[in-house]
Amino acid sequence: MVEEYEKNKRRQVTNMRSVADYGMGTLFLLIGLYLLLYRVIGVNILNREPSSYDYLFGALFTLYGAWRIYRGYKKNYFK
Repeated sequence: MVEEYEKNKRRQVTNMRSVADYGMGTLFLLIGLYLLLYRVIGVNILNREPSSYDYLFGALFTLYGAWRIYRGYKKNYFK
């Protein structure tokens, strides 16, 4: 009985963390793509020309967002 409760609790925590990883990963990915491509898409919220820092942070945000999405897909939290 206790083992079944622990198994269900672990599954719920895994699902919650997975959804959080998908959500945050998507957010970081979109921010990173915006920083990389805002000159191309023509939506300039920052009101300035892109600099090398924009490209650096855009690449980092994109990689981190992709990693969060991958981590949510793998669901390897308790191993």
